[in-house]
Amino acid sequence: MDDFAAIDFETANRERGSVCSVGVVIVRGGQVVDSYYSLIRPRPNYYDWWNTGIHGLDFASTRLERPFPEVWAEVEAKVGGLPFVAHNAAFDRGCLMAAFAAYGMDYPGYEFHCTCIAARRHYGKQLPDHCLGTVAAACGFDLENHHNALADAEACAHIAIEIL
Repeated sequence: MDDFAAIDFETANRERGSVCSVGVVIVRGGQVVDSYYSLIRPRPNYYDWWNTGIHGLDFASTRLERPFPEVWAEVEAKVGGLPFVAHNAAFDRGCLMAAFAAYGMDYPGYEFHCTCIAARRHYGKQLPDHCLGTVAAACGFDLENHHNALADAEACAHIAIEIL
């Protein structure tokens, strides 16, 4: 796979549609050519302590940010029909579908590929686990700011370039 968009969402609470940040890395010809990051005012707009503990974002971080539909219009323009790649794609696809539903938007059925599943096939039991940081390190990428949506999307893109 030479052309794709690696994507990662962070959520504000247990609601999958409560996306509060998105990171996207565009890969063409097997090379990173562009990236995008944005905070998002989530819906519903509250934060669980557990989520904040993971990514560090809270109500004050996003209260003045744009809502999902405005941010997604920019993402869609950058992605331009490329397939999405995510580490644990079921989560990110679920977030995207739930955010579309929360705003009454028609979900267009984006194509998703999962680097976690690919890593399990590629590495098998050679790795202690198939978490993003572990797999990224095995592919030669040092994931420094884990749970920042752009950093995670960058790690995912690197994994996909290596093993997909």
